[in-house]
Amino acid sequence: MVNSRFIQSLEPTVNKDTRSGFGEGLLEVGKQNDNAVALCADLTGSLKMNAFANAFPERFFQVGIAEANMMGVAAGMTIGGKIPFTGTFANFSTGRVYDQIRQSIAYSEKNVKICASHAGLTLGEDGATHQILEDVGMMTMLPNMTVICPADFEQTKQATLAISKMHGPVYLRFGRPKVPVFMRPDALFEIGKVQPLMEGNDVTIVATGHLVWEALKAAQALNTRGICAEVLNVHTIKPLDVETIINSLKRTGCVVTAEEHQRNGGLGALVAQAAAMHHPVPIEHVAVNDSFGESGTPAQLMDKYGLNSEAIQAKVDAVMRRSNILA
Repeated sequence: MVNSRFIQSLEPTVNKDTRSGFGEGLLEVGKQNDNAVALCADLTGSLKMNAFANAFPERFFQVGIAEANMMGVAAGMTIGGKIPFTGTFANFSTGRVYDQIRQSIAYSEKNVKICASHAGLTLGEDGATHQILEDVGMMTMLPNMTVICPADFEQTKQATLAISKMHGPVYLRFGRPKVPVFMRPDALFEIGKVQPLMEGNDVTIVATGHLVWEALKAAQALNTRGICAEVLNVHTIKPLDVETIINSLKRTGCVVTAEEHQRNGGLGALVAQAAAMHHPVPIEHVAVNDSFGESGTPAQLMDKYGLNSEAIQAKVDAVMRRSNILA
C-alpha cells in the first residue's frame, strides 16, 4: 500500500533535477531569513544558485575555484551569526576540502550548510575523477555532522528549508540529472526520521537519493509476483532512524539497501551495523562494488553498475532465498 502522506504519484509526469530543488529552496531560505548567505566556488549556474544571487547580491559571495578557502570563510561567517550555504560539486565539497570541514566546521560545530551537487555516478560524462562515491562515508564519520540525501526535486527543496532552521553543520547531497518528481510538496520533512513510502511484510527495501524512485519501481514489479515489499526513504543518513528501520526488519525478516554510493561506508553499511546490533537479518546491497566510475550518460552508468530497479529486484530474490522465504 502506498503512503499518500509522502507520495503524490507513482506515475509522475514531470522530471526535474534535484539541484533545481536546492536552488528554489535556497531562494526561499533567503526570503525567510536575513542571516542566510550563500557562497559558491565558480559553479553558480550548475548549483542553481542564480536566483539567490540575483535576489540578494549583498549576501552572495563568489569565491572562485578556491573550495578550501570557501569552507574557511563560511566557518568564520557563522561567528557573526550568519548561516552560510556553500555550493559546489560533491567531489569538491568533500574530498578536496576534507581537512577544512573536519577542523573548521565539524570539530568547531559551526553552523555551515555544505550543499553538494553532481554527486555519484549520475554526474555522468565528466567521469571518474568527478564522480565521488565515497562522500557519504566521509561525512557520516565526522562527529557533529548531519548528512541528508533527498529523493527528488520537491524533497530537496524541503530539505534545504529544513536545514536552515536547525543549528549545526550539515552535508546536503543532491544530483545533476532530471529524475521523476513523485514526493508531495507539502509532505512533512523531519530531519532524522525515515519516511515509510510503501507497506509490506515480505522484505524491507531501504533506499536513499536517486535510488528511492528505483526502489518504488522495484516494489511495484515485485508486487505483480506476489512479493510485498516495504519501501523506506532514508533521506537522513545521519542521524540514522534506527528505530523505524529495525521495526521494519522485525516485520519482514530481511532487507535490501539501495544507494548511489560505494558499498563500503554508505547507507548499506550503516543499516548492516544497526541490524547486527539490534536485530540480525539477511541483508543484500545495491551499490557500487568497490570501484571508481567512468564516463558515460547517467542512464548508461546506472545500468552498468547495477543501480536500478532490476538490480533491486534481483537482490530481493537473493535475500529472500537466504531467508528461506523464496524457494
